[in-house]
Amino acid sequence: MLVDGVPYRTIWLADDGWAVEIIDQTRLPHAFVTRRLETLQAAANAIGDMQVRGAPLIGACAAYGMALAMHADPSADNLARSYDRLLATRPTAVNLRWALDEMAGLLRELSPNARATAAYRRAAEICDEDVATCEAIGGHGLALIEAAARGKSAGEPVNLLTHCNAGWLATVDWGTALAPIYKAHERGLALHVWVDETRPRNQGAALTAWELGRHGVPHTVIVDNAGGHLMQHGRVDLCIVGTDRTTARGDVCNKIGTYLKALAAHDNGVPFYVALPHSTIDWTIHDGVAEIPIEQRDPAEVLEIAGLTPAGEVARVALTPAGSAAANYAFDVTPARLVSGLITERGVCAASADGLAGLYPEHAPEHAPEQADG
Repeated sequence: MLVDGVPYRTIWLADDGWAVEIIDQTRLPHAFVTRRLETLQAAANAIGDMQVRGAPLIGACAAYGMALAMHADPSADNLARSYDRLLATRPTAVNLRWALDEMAGLLRELSPNARATAAYRRAAEICDEDVATCEAIGGHGLALIEAAARGKSAGEPVNLLTHCNAGWLATVDWGTALAPIYKAHERGLALHVWVDETRPRNQGAALTAWELGRHGVPHTVIVDNAGGHLMQHGRVDLCIVGTDRTTARGDVCNKIGTYLKALAAHDNGVPFYVALPHSTIDWTIHDGVAEIPIEQRDPAEVLEIAGLTPAGEVARVALTPAGSAAANYAFDVTPARLVSGLITERGVCAASADGLAGLYPEHAPEHAPEQADG
């Protein structure tokens, strides 16, 4: 995607051929800063500190983290240590484990002197595959937006609502939930996007609004609690969100607050779709509420907020009374019964074991119980 007319991915190999460069997302939207990663620890810090975030990008960064580790020390001991260190950075996004398993499975079978070259090659492939996957998601999701547009008056925009950031900043390029929006925008469809601020880290206000603005897509930032009101008044035609982990029967785990949007959409008859790549499906679990670990982050993210001062400096300020405790659950789980469909690189399917099995027969769980309504 473009940043001030210059095409960027979110992660790429440096000109020297071994270091890795990223966009530091903690500096957005007020400054566009790139960072150079030279060690496994730097890659782990980038994931843990959310300089890179979004399930597919976390996986890509972890893959390059393994490559950096093999560049420094290709021993079997370091391979095992590096896998464990990176796996511990973020517990919820399954792409992290998927990418690490891809890398470790390949590298364990090779001699130490072949591991670094193979690691860089596979990390680059994972990035390229993610770009192709996200573009395909965009194509399949485009049909849903086109269908909504056919029910509008001439020139009337399709109003979409999204939560958190599932655009190109959350992937290597294109994005998941925003990929159909970018495809529709390029097709010339009239669009408008309601952007949830997504407290407490404000990924919607800081990142989704930034990238939509850079790409010229009309949008409006709203507080997280405004979505239900807009749906009640017919001002949302379609919800599309991303996911950090999807169960084998279609439950989706996404940024905290997604479940409430799904409930509001269900109550108001608004279609609620989830866009995801195959690497975000966890075929080993079925009950998202019971089985997906929910990351709890630093309470300071709730107690404080950062913003740009009139002097042009970024400052953190307190929001709550001194001594107040805060809980910071980073994700919640939306049951499959509230999801209108899953938009994948292979097409759109029902959020169910049968729906996923139809698109991914090679992974079809044999005994995945369906979720009962209610």
